[in-house]
Amino acid sequence: MAIGKYSRVDGRRSTSGYCSTVTIVVLVALCLVGVWVMTSSSVAPVMNGGDGDVSQESKNEVKEQSDVKEPVSDTDNNNGRQFEDNPGDLPEDATKGDSNVNSEEKSEESSTEKSAEATKTDDEGKKTEEEGANTENVEQNSEATESNKDSGESTKESDSDESEKKDESDDSNKSTDNNIEEKVERNDNKESDDNSSEKNTDDNAKDQSSTEVYPSGGQSELLNENSTQTGSFSTQAAESKNEKESQESSKTGYNWKVCNVTAGPDFIPCLDNWKAIRSLRSTKHYEHRERHCPEEPPTCLVSLPEGYKRSIEWPKSRDKIWYYNVPHTKLAEVKGHQNWVKVTGEYLTFPGGGTQFKHGALHYIDFIQETLSDIAWGKRTRVILDVGCGVASFGGFLFDRDVLAMSLAPKDEHEAQVQFALERGIPAISAVMGTKRLPFPGRVFDAVHCARCRVPWHIEGGKLLLELNRVLRPGGYFIWSATPIYQKLPEDVEIWNEMKALTKSICWELVAIDKDQVNGVGVAIYKKPLSNECYEKRLKNEPPLCPASDDPNAAWYIKLQACIHKVPVSSSERGSQWPEKWPARLTNVPYWLSSSQVGVYGKPAPEDFAADDKHWTNVVSESYLNGMGIQWSNVRNVMDMNSIYGGFAAALKDLKIWVMNVVSIESADTLPIIYERGLFGIYHDWCESFSTYPRSYDLLHADHLFSKVKKRCSLASLLAEVDRILRPEGKLIVRDTVEIINELESMVRSMQWEVRMTYSKDKEGLLCVQKSKWRPKETETLQYAIV
Repeated sequence: MAIGKYSRVDGRRSTSGYCSTVTIVVLVALCLVGVWVMTSSSVAPVMNGGDGDVSQESKNEVKEQSDVKEPVSDTDNNNGRQFEDNPGDLPEDATKGDSNVNSEEKSEESSTEKSAEATKTDDEGKKTEEEGANTENVEQNSEATESNKDSGESTKESDSDESEKKDESDDSNKSTDNNIEEKVERNDNKESDDNSSEKNTDDNAKDQSSTEVYPSGGQSELLNENSTQTGSFSTQAAESKNEKESQESSKTGYNWKVCNVTAGPDFIPCLDNWKAIRSLRSTKHYEHRERHCPEEPPTCLVSLPEGYKRSIEWPKSRDKIWYYNVPHTKLAEVKGHQNWVKVTGEYLTFPGGGTQFKHGALHYIDFIQETLSDIAWGKRTRVILDVGCGVASFGGFLFDRDVLAMSLAPKDEHEAQVQFALERGIPAISAVMGTKRLPFPGRVFDAVHCARCRVPWHIEGGKLLLELNRVLRPGGYFIWSATPIYQKLPEDVEIWNEMKALTKSICWELVAIDKDQVNGVGVAIYKKPLSNECYEKRLKNEPPLCPASDDPNAAWYIKLQACIHKVPVSSSERGSQWPEKWPARLTNVPYWLSSSQVGVYGKPAPEDFAADDKHWTNVVSESYLNGMGIQWSNVRNVMDMNSIYGGFAAALKDLKIWVMNVVSIESADTLPIIYERGLFGIYHDWCESFSTYPRSYDLLHADHLFSKVKKRCSLASLLAEVDRILRPEGKLIVRDTVEIINELESMVRSMQWEVRMTYSKDKEGLLCVQKSKWRPKETETLQYAIV
């Protein structure tokens, strides 16, 4: 054997060496074939589920056997949370099987390569005949090896998103990692509002073959989000990425500071501008309660009250809130006997009373319905304005009647009354009827309510009552509950007589008046005319009719005028007909939208409206409600910062929430459409602060808003405003361009917010983040906000 292994020095072959070599080659070949048959037989059941038996194949068909590849499992039990969408993931068992197969294949590959290498060494220096014999065997081994590699590559291709999971597939507690290439990030395991219903998500998700995070249709480019899952140990990619982002955040220049202001945790920049307030010439028309925004919006962050806790969930919050979230007791001391608010241990409690309904708001609401059945709460009357709302118990209990109330009151007229309302989960804004129009379009409210709101309606030609006339829908009701209606004190009698004359001059009809025997208070209900006939028959043109050039929809910083806007009479004009009853009005196209009008997205207005409604119905139902990891039972106060047609709010109609629809003054004026649908909203300029207290909202939604605002003002100031009005642990959902999403992600990370999900594809992106309780250590003094 040793002699035949090497060539002779004289170049002659040894016959015995030749025979020995041939024998060795044949034996080696037979051994290799036997090994392949045995190993293939053991692997085949794993790959084919026991359907095939490759051990019965001929030993001469080694090449054909090596070409058998592992079929990919079509089953996906989706063992992750239902908002962890992993298209293409294999079931856990299949993943384990793949890992074992790959291990065996690697072992076989290594063994084959060693055998081939040994054969090549034995045949070194041999003549042509020997090389020819060995070549055939080497080719067989090489082909088998290549086939084995192809099989492994096939497995990898069928599970491309799981290439980093093979060594970690046995770990059932998978945590979310960052898919850098797809730019998807989720931190669902850190969900702070996780409760028992959320803990069952995994079990429910097992029954689903997949979860559609984004629906088809509009913005279908935001589809097929993937997340790479790992086991208990973090990956180097994740660790490095987090560190890079941390370093980048420190270089971004976002040096956040806490606002040092007199109002402290209750700071509203446009209402606490003491520099502007001190320069006012007069305050008799409540000018000091109107908006006076600083020249530059603040970029500092508002502090948190000491002892702040996560807000109590609705509907419990209607009856009680945490004292330390709104630590003000003055209103309880002044109005406690009227059942507005009481201090009860660590809570502030709300018995549901008010100045005009000490025995409860529900009784008072029913009393109004009994006084005038045509009010039809929740049917004909859906959206109302509650002026001088107090702590908004009236609006809070109207939810039981399917009515939305836009409650307003001036800041600090009664300490923290609007703040109490918002903390309770009731819609409210800080506003006053002073020298400027309210930020609403004309002819939109089904009713206006005033329960002893202390507004002097009768003075200065009825200027303030005429503002109500502007925003009240033709045929709508003014519900006035005040002492002049049922008391005979000289002052009350004088006001009543002046109100009778004023309401008659503006053609309001007194349709009902009654006194509640339980509460001992009275109510007068007036109806706005449906035509201009009464105006034309007046003996005196006082108050005068507004000129035709006066647009009743113009409302942003527009001075009040003591004039009457005519009622539209053409059937194609908005306001000439009453909207359909709720809830039909929510989805039906408003009668005054014409096909000749071009909608916001370029289609004829009715088609534009319908497409927007369908789009947001899909997005909300198939993504936001199930795919974002948001526990909606913890959400009550919601704001859509760029509402367009109100489709986002309409899609949330079945939840126990309310949505403040904001239409930017720089956007198309679609706010009348939102009111026509039985929703409410407000005009606003996002380069200024919103008229609400800090920590007002549980969720903010911004669809392509930040990219628009960036053209006029800084993103830092807008994000600081978002931080101000969003509650700790509240969510922000942003849809915008990739550039904006990337910039916002960097900014919120510098604020130590939890980035729950980011996604970007082509030029569009999505960002979902959760606000933290973090506050900077440095402070910034705003001199204009110091008393």
